[in-house]
Amino acid sequence: MYLHLGQNIMAAGRDIIGIFDLDNTTWSFRTRRFLEKAEREGRVTALGDDLPRSFVLADGREGQAAVYLTPLSPAALCARAGRNGFE
Repeated sequence: MYLHLGQNIMAAGRDIIGIFDLDNTTWSFRTRRFLEKAEREGRVTALGDDLPRSFVLADGREGQAAVYLTPLSPAALCARAGRNGFE
């Protein structure tokens, strides 16, 4: 099954590691450091021009995690996942 993340980007359910709320998670120094490193390494994809509300961490190529910044809320993404039969 696939989850539509926005801007015609789909992620396979088996590749999704987690869906995170940017407001809550970026309080942590480790999360900010992780996102900064991922951006420097070119593993961050911004989906849209709006302010991102969440990020999706997915298993990427060569064992590196891909990060998708999306304007959709974590609740909206989880609802989509539930409708698509994700566990």
